[in-house]
Amino acid sequence: MARVSRTRAFARNVAASAVYQAVALIAGFVIPRVLLVHYGSEANGLVSSIGQFIACFNLVEAGLSGAGVLALYKPIADDDKEGISAILSATRRLYLQVGGIFCGLILCLAVLYPLFKPTAVLSLAGVSILVCALGMRSFFEFFAVSKHRVFLTASQKVWVISLVTALTQLLNMGVIALGANLGASLWLLYVLAVSPIFLRSILLALYVRRTAPWIDFKAPPRFEALQKRWDVLFLQILGVVQSGSPIILATIFLSLSTVSVFSVHNLVLVGIGAILGVLGSGLFASFGDVIARRETEALQRAIREYETAFYAAIAVLYAVAAVLITPFVQLYTRRVTDADYFQPLFAFLIVLNGLFYQLKSPQGMLVISAGLYRETRVQSSIQAGIIVILGLFLTPFFGLIGLAAAMIASNVYRTIDLLFFIPRHVTHLPVRETAGRMLLCLTAFALIFVPCHLFGIEAGTPLAWVIAAVLVTLYAAAVTFALNFIFQRPLLFAIARRLKALFRRKAVNPQ
Repeated sequence: MARVSRTRAFARNVAASAVYQAVALIAGFVIPRVLLVHYGSEANGLVSSIGQFIACFNLVEAGLSGAGVLALYKPIADDDKEGISAILSATRRLYLQVGGIFCGLILCLAVLYPLFKPTAVLSLAGVSILVCALGMRSFFEFFAVSKHRVFLTASQKVWVISLVTALTQLLNMGVIALGANLGASLWLLYVLAVSPIFLRSILLALYVRRTAPWIDFKAPPRFEALQKRWDVLFLQILGVVQSGSPIILATIFLSLSTVSVFSVHNLVLVGIGAILGVLGSGLFASFGDVIARRETEALQRAIREYETAFYAAIAVLYAVAAVLITPFVQLYTRRVTDADYFQPLFAFLIVLNGLFYQLKSPQGMLVISAGLYRETRVQSSIQAGIIVILGLFLTPFFGLIGLAAAMIASNVYRTIDLLFFIPRHVTHLPVRETAGRMLLCLTAFALIFVPCHLFGIEAGTPLAWVIAAVLVTLYAAAVTFALNFIFQRPLLFAIARRLKALFRRKAVNPQ
């Protein structure tokens, strides 16, 4: 009964996440294009750079979200309403404290950034206002959204967050596109874009109040339940360093126009991440529930099936991206002549980095679900050190190529580390199983990319690119399916049976 319930919760979360990721994908491509066309590469690089500094400041959260979700698994499973309120009360109080620290950091950035990195796009005051406007999303997260988001995530109701965020993302995209076409200044554009973020806060608060009116956010707090927050911090540092340090290093050593080149290529990786986010939506809570109940056999069965499906997906997506990223960037930046966006070697390396980053995602998810933050903090620190130290040495001399090399080295290390760590501490499965699936994924990637690259696919128009994308995707899917059918046939059948059971249940009980 519990397994079926988790499967249905997963399906609902996946469906809502698909909507959100589709909207995020569209917005992720539309907004930078608007900035490039109306304000130029330097403006796009400026927004990307400030955004990454703000992402680093979010570390003041100190793992509260992950620790709060982890602490809620057991009281939710036991239907302990008093315990849930106590944990959420503690979460709310701590978020208010760190929110104040975050505001102080944003004010410092607003003063120092325009002095450190002057730009012709905006005046010093304009850059300061832009920093504050971009920081408003995190401001609302700390002071209004966080406690509701933690509860909904632990309750396997990520679908609510996904749908509300999708709506506000659409509004945000509309405000930016309209403002740019009306000739608004860059800083005014993002000031106006604050209103949809405020709406998100209101909608999530109303939903939680309506569906769980018994929650008392001012109950006596249970701070000891969040004792893992400092352990979670190390994993969050890893995430921020992994995603933020490349642009920060580029900001320090390269020009803002080069930061724009990086961010435009990275759009493809963000898009793939959005697609993969659909597969992973709600799984943190689902696997956390299984681990909390000590259902080892169910966990082993689920992770085998998930790895098989996930590695097949990333083999197809990243191989297609490696083939078509350069033609895409050339089309995306048509009529943008203030920076050189033709970077085929960097394009391949950044896709390869994305593949290695995702190879460890199933294992990284289990680290979070099992709450193994303290046990992995040394490895997380090593991974962060690799990208920072190599980036500091390579970026000044080799530019974007050196930066990509540092990113790849960091992810290769972490993938190998988690390959041995998770079977030993969580799944108790043979290492060779996951290693074999990883090898199968890399083999599929090579068998797809090499022939297409040698064939020399060109796409000079959007229609030609779409046709090429369809053909390459069909070839990639055929190659990946054939390899999995040969080497992973029992797991393919198990996945098919799970999906069949899910759809049959929905047909019988559509509500």
